[in-house]
Amino acid sequence: MNHDVIVTCALTGAGDTVRRSPHVPVSPAQIAASAVEAANAGAAVVHIHVREPETGAPSREVALYRDAVRLVRESDVDVVVNLTAGMGGDLVLDQEDPLKPVDGTDLVNALDRLPHIEELLPDICTLDCGSLNFGEGSRLYVSTPDMLRAGARRIQELGVKPELEIFDSGQLWFASKLVEEGLIDAPPLFQLCMGIPYGAPADPGLLQAMVHLLPEGARWASFAIGRDQMPWVAQSVLLGGHTRVGLEDNLYLSRGVKATNGRLVERAVGIVQDLGAQVASPARAREILGLTERADA
Repeated sequence: MNHDVIVTCALTGAGDTVRRSPHVPVSPAQIAASAVEAANAGAAVVHIHVREPETGAPSREVALYRDAVRLVRESDVDVVVNLTAGMGGDLVLDQEDPLKPVDGTDLVNALDRLPHIEELLPDICTLDCGSLNFGEGSRLYVSTPDMLRAGARRIQELGVKPELEIFDSGQLWFASKLVEEGLIDAPPLFQLCMGIPYGAPADPGLLQAMVHLLPEGARWASFAIGRDQMPWVAQSVLLGGHTRVGLEDNLYLSRGVKATNGRLVERAVGIVQDLGAQVASPARAREILGLTERADA
């Protein structure tokens, strides 16, 4: 069991959730305000995507990241900033002509997924460690071994901690190879992502098996989506890991009750404490993850 638990809040994500809940933050100001709310509730880390303010559609626009991160850093709340670097991997295929990408495709090379990381130098950025059939239909997430090595190398040069996003056991195998090859600085940080169709199912036995495959010295967290989100807080802590909640992964506090990020973090903090563990502060999270203290923190 982990007795010193980092709680991450994934604030908004890139899914089609804006129309399903009024609490999903969209504009940079809303995202920053939600980050502050989550931090005040006990989250040591906030995981940030950005969206087009007018439509709520997912975005890779650097200016939107710039505004959101500036507002978080200008607040009087200390929190570890984790920016997604996974946008730009979407490939949607035409059933009749598989070589023809169709609407919804946003596929760029490894380095073109990183301009906001280059400019803003967050504490952490994500690295999605493989390709995946992403749900029903003909949508794939594409991240090849060559792309991952190029991305990991550049993130390492920037001095940013990569959070290795793992959606199935093969991705864990490859991410461990990146560690072996010296492309990931110690201690490596893994996020085990469970229940996303069609990656690793949200099965406690599978989570335990994946934890046993982690390289020595790894720091890790896990989450599951939808109604498995809160049970997974306990699963993670009991197996020795950290945890993540937030509106990216689940919109409900209970049946029929729409959540906010702050309320989800409060619920996770309560579970951690009921298990007899303590919730790590941002300063303690930096120690655990081997992060450098920010001058503006």
